Amino acid sequence: MEFGFTTAAYVVAAVLFIFSLGGLSGQESAKRAVWYGIVGMGIAVLATLIGPGQGLWLVSLVLIALGAVVGYQLATRVQMTQMPELVAIMHSLVGLAAVFVGFNADIMINTMSSLFAENDLVLGAAKDGGYQAIGLPTAIYNELSSFGQLIAKKTSVEITILRVELVLGIWIGAVTFTGSVIAYGKLAGKVDTAAKQLPGGHMLNAAAAGGSLLLAIMYLGGSGSWTLVLLTLLALFIGYHLIMGIGGADMPVVVSMLNSYSGWAAAAIGFSLGNDLLIVVGALVGSSGAILSYIMCKAMNRSFISVILGGFGGAAGEQMAVEGEQVAIDADGVAAALNEASSVIIVPGYGMAVAQAQQAVSELTNKMRAAGKEVRFAIHPVAGRLPGHMNVLLAEAKVPYDIVLEMDEINDDFPETDVVIVIGSNDIVNPAAQDDPNSPIAGMPVLEVWKAKQVFVSKRGQGTGYSGIENPLFYKENTRMFYGDAKDSVSMLLPKVG
Repeated sequence: MEFGFTTAAYVVAAVLFIFSLGGLSGQESAKRAVWYGIVGMGIAVLATLIGPGQGLWLVSLVLIALGAVVGYQLATRVQMTQMPELVAIMHSLVGLAAVFVGFNADIMINTMSSLFAENDLVLGAAKDGGYQAIGLPTAIYNELSSFGQLIAKKTSVEITILRVELVLGIWIGAVTFTGSVIAYGKLAGKVDTAAKQLPGGHMLNAAAAGGSLLLAIMYLGGSGSWTLVLLTLLALFIGYHLIMGIGGADMPVVVSMLNSYSGWAAAAIGFSLGNDLLIVVGALVGSSGAILSYIMCKAMNRSFISVILGGFGGAAGEQMAVEGEQVAIDADGVAAALNEASSVIIVPGYGMAVAQAQQAVSELTNKMRAAGKEVRFAIHPVAGRLPGHMNVLLAEAKVPYDIVLEMDEINDDFPETDVVIVIGSNDIVNPAAQDDPNSPIAGMPVLEVWKAKQVFVSKRGQGTGYSGIENPLFYKENTRMFYGDAKDSVSMLLPKVG
């Protein structure tokens, strides 16, 4: 078998990718899972370089070296708080690659059609895969690229299927590209996080989608490559306008959704190039991203369709007025309560990540546990900017895995808890989700921290946070506001607790 090694290597790489994806489901196995992915990708790259389409070694090595340099720079410079926007911008590159591959496939089909016509032949007229049956002179066939040879051996039905694949790849890739760029901008604070749409709103998206379908039909009917160009422009608009119409609070779901899109775009590339590994990996990424998006929407009690379309199914009406005032407390007061408590639950949020307070939180946890107190962490499924964001930060600070619990495991324990410390969280501890049917987060499952005996909220100031939603928790009688930078605030507690 001419490329038997490549096929075998792709199978091994695919298995390693599956092991990697499965291992990422648990903190204990995550590090090993990352290495599975690294090794699998190394095998895939090597097999690709020496497999079908081999050649252009200098260009390939230069591009790999440039990619390695960029990857190293990103890995060493990007903070954990910036990981969500990094993921978003990486998705945009996958989408852009799908667009380029799709247009390359169209150009190659047109080139092969012209070559066949010059030899008084018709591309796709062959009934089997042998190039002798096709009729191309052997010398001409041997000069073709591996992709050209692949197209030359296709029947008319297979050529049509390839056109369908490249249309899907270009459309999904273009939507992913602009959507991911806007998601990156919103996460990085470079684009207004408010949901904004052009006049016409959803009708514009529907019209663009309808126009894309019409252009796809025209392209498949033989109208020419200009239809692909217009289809790409419409898809780029849909990606931009769709994500612009989604508020910043839903960006974690959007990033997960775009992750799914990038997977399907990669699968489309795989079909176009005849690369089995790309098809498998694209399907893995696409399906896992879709499942994760569904899980996140379920955790927020949101309709996946309403989040993605931005604006459908949202709450309407005037929100409940918040009564009372926020009462501040200093480090001495918090420390005194912690010293008297026997059970403590810490709820981390994005504010902890921004302040890089996880190490100080870990030290405080160690001191309280050494004093015989029960200390646990409560993690909401959408805490931070991506699922698992808080788990990674706590693992980085060497917080024991067994005291880090998910919402469903710990929510019933708040009434028996002496002290809850909320560090940089807002929506995931907001009682308005249960009490106010007009709240934008109405019905969202939240951590019921207000049921504890005392609640201390570490927060920079009195603002409403990233999502802009007021939180009645801050005004409750058993809540005290511990204002200041989270890292500095927790550090002030260290010498006073124990």
